[in-house]
Amino acid sequence: MLLYDGNCGFCTLWVHRIRLAIPTEVRIAPSQDVADQFPQIPPEAFEQSVQWIESDGQILSGAKAAFRFLKEAGHLGRSAWWAYHHLPGFASLSEQAYAFVARNRELASTLTRWLWGPTLDRPTFHISAHLFLRFLALIYLIAFTSFWSQAEGLIGSQGILPAQGYLDRIQNHFGFVNFWQFPTLFWLGASDIHLHLVCAMGAVVSVAALIFPGFWFLWASLWFFYLSLSTVGQTFLSFQWDALLLETGFLTLFLVPVTGWRSPTPPPTRLVSWLFRFLLFRLMFSSGVVKLTSGDTTWWDLSALTFHYFTQPIPNLTAWYVHQLPDGIHALSSIGMFGIEILVPFLFFAPQRLRLTACILQVIFQLAILLTGNYTFFNLLTLTLCIWLIDDRTWPGNRKRISTSKPAKKRHPRPAWIAIFFTLFTLLITTMLFTRSTFRLETPWPEPVYALYEAQAPFHILNSYGLFRVMTTERPEIILEGSADGTTWKPYYFYYKAGDPTVPPPFVAPHQPRLDWQMWFAALRGDARNTPWFLNFCARILEGSPPVLHLLSHNPFPEAPPPYFRARLYHYAFTSFQEKNRTGHWWKRTLKGDFLSPIQNQFLKQNP
Repeated sequence: MLLYDGNCGFCTLWVHRIRLAIPTEVRIAPSQDVADQFPQIPPEAFEQSVQWIESDGQILSGAKAAFRFLKEAGHLGRSAWWAYHHLPGFASLSEQAYAFVARNRELASTLTRWLWGPTLDRPTFHISAHLFLRFLALIYLIAFTSFWSQAEGLIGSQGILPAQGYLDRIQNHFGFVNFWQFPTLFWLGASDIHLHLVCAMGAVVSVAALIFPGFWFLWASLWFFYLSLSTVGQTFLSFQWDALLLETGFLTLFLVPVTGWRSPTPPPTRLVSWLFRFLLFRLMFSSGVVKLTSGDTTWWDLSALTFHYFTQPIPNLTAWYVHQLPDGIHALSSIGMFGIEILVPFLFFAPQRLRLTACILQVIFQLAILLTGNYTFFNLLTLTLCIWLIDDRTWPGNRKRISTSKPAKKRHPRPAWIAIFFTLFTLLITTMLFTRSTFRLETPWPEPVYALYEAQAPFHILNSYGLFRVMTTERPEIILEGSADGTTWKPYYFYYKAGDPTVPPPFVAPHQPRLDWQMWFAALRGDARNTPWFLNFCARILEGSPPVLHLLSHNPFPEAPPPYFRARLYHYAFTSFQEKNRTGHWWKRTLKGDFLSPIQNQFLKQNP
């Protein structure tokens, strides 16, 4: 039995929280109500600490009584009780800490209410789970439809990197269908029809998941469809947000019960909700730390954002205006960014009000990125993960929106040991990734750990993150040109990447023009020979491949491919207000040389 001071707000709050997790046979009562039943306990003892009475009449007080009470609440409590009795110095420090809090209970009560709010009920995330699934289904829909519009030109039979040819090379190398290293439905066929079919099924199932979010089979299908595309997408589906969508999608399989399909989404377990917050933590924290561990001086001297807005892959119009701000504003923005990416993520696991503050800061940060750059569905997916920072008490009218009792009884959740095992697996692999990829430490790990990581890597279950590790300070751009006579050259233009200096930077997110993005990476390599897929791209243009030419906004040779072809490298930069007013140009550019030297169209010779 536990006796506590009923006049102490701090004691009352914490006892109420803990009692929800302990068996009903454990009696709890304010000392003011039952003190006369225990004359052996001095009245002043009740004012100094809680008292625990064992079944044999033994009386414990102070930290020892608190840990004995916690022992009834679960594994953590039993671990603390063991530490009190076995770890040297733990009992002494615990009693000192308990005595300090007891002497300052009024302050402790104020801090508790400030951090947790008026109650200390364990946070639940039923509404968050419900909203998360709806938004995730919408993001899947965006991802599938965005890639669908480009699939033939990128990996179709007449595309830049045909999926069927890629799988044929894999099978020739291994001598068999290697599903475990290359998991994809396209082993059954990778024709253009199959590409369209998988994209179409992904879009349809996304809509179905939006309507029936409690149907586990839909989420398993979405994850596997997108994994199938990612496996054969090669360089065009190798972005961090593709990996993040797959990891988020796989984790969602632990959120939705396997049985049922029309019932409301059940309340998530505490462990699953924690795993989603941990994923968001890894994404943000890693993105901040890698900027410092890379050794890039622009991040250390806070000048990176003076380059970022015009050197990012596909700037938008807002980026042009933000770039004009003074360097001091950009330096302050860098400081704020480091705070939000490195420090704020630790608040994801803090009490309610600190967690909500972290959520607000993350939302502001993601909206700022969304407004100043075209980062596909990445910002929307990150904002969707931020939903897990908001517990049910925070949502207005939460009691009327979703009942959390009946679904949990009707549905049959998977055994708890599955989530526990996956959590331990996650902690092991991500710790390895943190040390080696994020902090860049040459820490040796046992070979079985590397083997586990390699085994799950093709499925993108756990990934390393870290955006903009190194800031580019110049913007090289590749301009493709064709000629009928080898003297007069006409440019090809893309829909979204920088080209014509008079065209303003576009808004394109959440769609991702994946060829435009890869052209940005290719330009950074400085030479066509360093980018094999680019040579395939040029060959398709010279062949006159319709799906590839469809990815371009302007084809200067619509009737037939040109006899001569080249790619020139320019350095682009935003104009200033004065330059814009004088010339009407959004960009200024300087020719640096050839990215691909002039070549003759060999396909015209073969097919006159």
